[in-house]
Amino acid sequence: MALFGRNKSTTATTGSVAAADPALTALTGEYTIDPAHSSIGFTVRHAMVTNVRGAFSEHEGTLSLDGADPSRSTASIDVTIAGVDTGMPDRDAHLRSADFFDAETFPLMTFRSTAAERVGDDEYRITGDLTIKDVTRPVTIDLEFNGSATDVYGNERVGFEGSATILRSDWGLTWNAALETGGVMVSDKVKLTFDISAIKNTPQG
Repeated sequence: MALFGRNKSTTATTGSVAAADPALTALTGEYTIDPAHSSIGFTVRHAMVTNVRGAFSEHEGTLSLDGADPSRSTASIDVTIAGVDTGMPDRDAHLRSADFFDAETFPLMTFRSTAAERVGDDEYRITGDLTIKDVTRPVTIDLEFNGSATDVYGNERVGFEGSATILRSDWGLTWNAALETGGVMVSDKVKLTFDISAIKNTPQG
């Protein structure tokens, strides 16, 4: 994912940066997402009147960041469906069942980036292939770069947050129930949210 910004004096153009900033170039490298300090969540309308929020507690991923040319940055994320958590065990079990994700047959949801562009000082847009069950479709995620820091253990970190809105039916997640008052139990529209902290890999040898 292209995650670089914090350079107010550099004019951003779609898909490229006018001039390389040494501070951003220094962030170039390979990163591993830290699951203990990251979250991948979702929000969906329930019974037409309220929102249900949940998260996937098990996920892993890598980022390859190019500070000189953010459009060359990439991301790969694997999410374990069995880790879905909405705070209600019965509902979580239903989500894991064949009515929804069918976690036993399709244990992972994956994202593989295909393109990235800078659209503002700290704003980026990444496009990639999202696979749920046996369906792969493109999705675009709007991101905000939250900065970089060295933590108390000497790890170099970058952080970002973002979101994307999808239609679950596009991935074959079509289970629903009609309400007596009209409408359906579960909205087709789902908002995915990402709050990610990634640690720069230390060169070996």
